[in-house]
Amino acid sequence: MTWRPVDRCGHPGYKQANRQVRNMEQIGFSVGNLVLYRSQPARVKAIGRRIQVELPTGETVLVRPKDLVLLHPGPIHDLSELRPTTADVRTTWELLAGKRVNMRQLAELAFGEYTPAASLEAWQWVADGLYFHGTPDSLVGRTPAKVAETEAGRVARALEAQHWTAFVERVRSGRVEPQDGPYLDQLASVALGTKAASRILRALGRSERPENAHALLLELGHWDYTVNPHPQRLEMPTAAPTVPLPPLPNEHRVDLTHLAAFAIDDKGNQDPDDAVSLEPNGNILWVHVADAAALIVPGSPADREAQAHGATLYLPEGTVPMLPRHAVESLGLGLNDRSPALSFRLDVSLDGEIRDVEPVPSWVRVQRMTYSEVSDLLDQEPFSRLRRLARAHWVQRQERGAISISLPEVKVAVVGGMVQVQPIPLLPSREMISELMQLTGSAIARLAAEHGLPFPYATQPPPHRLDAHPGLAGMYAMRRSLPPSQYSTVPAVHHGLGLQLYAQVTSPLRRYLDLVAHQQIRSLLRGEPWLDYQEIMERIGSTEAMAGSVRQAERLSRLHWTLVYLLQNPGWHGEGVVVERNDDRGRLLIPDLDLETTVQARPDWSLNSTIPLALRAVDLAHLEASFAY
Repeated sequence: MTWRPVDRCGHPGYKQANRQVRNMEQIGFSVGNLVLYRSQPARVKAIGRRIQVELPTGETVLVRPKDLVLLHPGPIHDLSELRPTTADVRTTWELLAGKRVNMRQLAELAFGEYTPAASLEAWQWVADGLYFHGTPDSLVGRTPAKVAETEAGRVARALEAQHWTAFVERVRSGRVEPQDGPYLDQLASVALGTKAASRILRALGRSERPENAHALLLELGHWDYTVNPHPQRLEMPTAAPTVPLPPLPNEHRVDLTHLAAFAIDDKGNQDPDDAVSLEPNGNILWVHVADAAALIVPGSPADREAQAHGATLYLPEGTVPMLPRHAVESLGLGLNDRSPALSFRLDVSLDGEIRDVEPVPSWVRVQRMTYSEVSDLLDQEPFSRLRRLARAHWVQRQERGAISISLPEVKVAVVGGMVQVQPIPLLPSREMISELMQLTGSAIARLAAEHGLPFPYATQPPPHRLDAHPGLAGMYAMRRSLPPSQYSTVPAVHHGLGLQLYAQVTSPLRRYLDLVAHQQIRSLLRGEPWLDYQEIMERIGSTEAMAGSVRQAERLSRLHWTLVYLLQNPGWHGEGVVVERNDDRGRLLIPDLDLETTVQARPDWSLNSTIPLALRAVDLAHLEASFAY
């Protein structure tokens, strides 16, 4: 007999009972049903607006009907009454392979009865997924091929789990074996920044950071300290572009091979892109620059590759050129008997004023020299006149408020696996060439502005404050107070250089915006359409983003190899100069290494104090070194 309350007199109890019955009928569940909730068995305990179910833990929860799957109508009064039952699952599957049945049919075939316990056991087979899959209303026996495939996968996963457990135990004891290569390769991917998650670091309770992966690889001996991960971690290109280049255009070039031209650089420089000449009489200065824009036009494949690189990447272990190597080999000044150039004729007064500038495509014959060689010849022609012009221009810049900063610099190079750290001497020839290049950049920026030529001007706002400390501490503070230089299509002052207008134009083989400047100048000379302001701004934006990564890769790589140098020289002793004090902390600059370190300062330390140092330890992965003093 079914109890069905009827609302005859409007009593609230009758209305509630009627609603409950209607809900039960609509949703297809009733009290005592065996259901699945989140793939686990549960018993329907009560039905209202939501269904109350009892979990195996004894906990009850209210759930929506759509969150439940009916496994057996029951009724069951307690989940504990579902006693385990047994049957041969493989025999059952062999009878049903490839066939579709429902839960009742599967339970009756396997257990000879359709009970809640039999249904639950049969559902475990389905949940396992080896022999059956589907829902209680529609179950399918898997094919023999699929079962064999799944079994093989499970065996492989079990074996892999064994290998993984053994690997973790070996790592905990600080050793690895040859078969651990795949795991270590995954760890290397994290150290190189190509993968974020690290299973092994997580298993060891270490944070999943590239530095920690690098440290573990060093601990295990899988990497040695010659592996520099920083360029790849910053997604830097590792090879020069290989796009083909056209031949030099058939155009008129002024023959300047009669002028003595000198490309003055550091020893070992591989991409000489500027040279200087003086006419025998007067103060006509010629600055010759590799004519990269003759081969690389805006929008060409080589131009797009150069833009993607942003600049040549200079690393202690090698160089990654911005342009195809063929471009450097054919355009580098002094690499061939005669070189194509974009030459700038500069009429400079004795007091350093630029009276006129004229760019011309040219042929030049260049002699390559080092700064050291030229420093010994500065009292001789033409270097003495070049030095006077540079000095006059330097005086002008100082009068306009130029800021001169002189801090120690070193060259870090890897030769035959050993690191060499050599201080870069402040030679007068280096200062002379730097000044002449700045003079040229100022002259060409003025030329572009006068012609309304969209151009990548280099600008710098004034510093907010300059601390007037003497010595290295003063130079260090001054460098920190200067805002960064910026590129803009709007001509503006470069306060750091003391120039009303300035653009970098003398390194188109290794800086992309120098190449863009040359492309614009060539368009001006030919009377052809040039890149508009929007196109220049787009190039500035992409280059600044990439150039920032290039500078960071170079800085981190120099630091990496400097620390490797210390590892190769464990008894290193030297001196540090106090360049900053902050309460009980002191910032030391080590001139011989161009390395900074922060230490606990002693009360008697003052700015510019020289502190004897001895190497204590190096943490290569985290780019840190500690010193005793």
